[in-house]
Amino acid sequence: MSTMVPPLYAGLVDDASLLPPSPIGLADAVAKHREHNASWYRDLVGSLLVPASIVSTESMPGLTAGLIGDIPAAVLPATVEKLRASGVVVEHLEAAVARRGEDPQPGLATLCRFAAAQSGLPLFAEIPLSWGLLAALDTVAEARAGGLPIAPKFRVGGLAAELFPTPVELAAVICACRDRNLPFKLAAGLRHATRHTDPETGFTHHGFLNVLVATVIAADGGEVAEVAEVLAATHPVPLVEPARTHRDAPRPLFVGFGAANVVEPLTELVRLGLVNGGYE
Repeated sequence: MSTMVPPLYAGLVDDASLLPPSPIGLADAVAKHREHNASWYRDLVGSLLVPASIVSTESMPGLTAGLIGDIPAAVLPATVEKLRASGVVVEHLEAAVARRGEDPQPGLATLCRFAAAQSGLPLFAEIPLSWGLLAALDTVAEARAGGLPIAPKFRVGGLAAELFPTPVELAAVICACRDRNLPFKLAAGLRHATRHTDPETGFTHHGFLNVLVATVIAADGGEVAEVAEVLAATHPVPLVEPARTHRDAPRPLFVGFGAANVVEPLTELVRLGLVNGGYE
């Protein structure tokens, strides 16, 4: 008999099969996503992430997706309306507000105006992990307090070493979100459950299980040093028991992350004994 994915992992992994450098087409990605949603592990899977630049040129009535705003922010409102008119259901929107080193406040202001004009569309503002971050989080917290469904998103990897925050840096961000009661999404670099170094690039990637357990620790009042210790773990042993202990509780703060193949994080969770492979 199939079994539900534990609540701790519900909706943890968005389907990022369409994001660069994906070779798959929109129709194939939609068909595969529907297969995931009909599978025993469907509760693990979040939204199909679709770049706005793709959907605005291809017709896909009935598509339900998380929209990635890879187009200028000024045209996002018109794009969303066009997609809705064509029958696309936009579950949420993710859009960058600034490049690394730029002031995120103007982009946040644009996104907040967009949020105010929408009817409850959840928005994730991608904020660079650089100058102006804490002030940007204050702005997001103020907007949420005013009723706007906006939350931050952070990239924790990329094509250069400086795009990978250290465990202490990421722990400080997680605790800053905790202190402001901000749910957050992550993108880039979360290829495996535990922290590891890629032998081809030499970059050390964060593990999605590290982040999940670190967020649980932070939500329980853990300090930055405690959260950083969890993020720095390169072996699953110190992560598995806390994950198992909290498996029946909703996941705090950490909304999720995208994976090019959602089966890969699922397989790692099964191998660690945290998801039982679909059987009672």
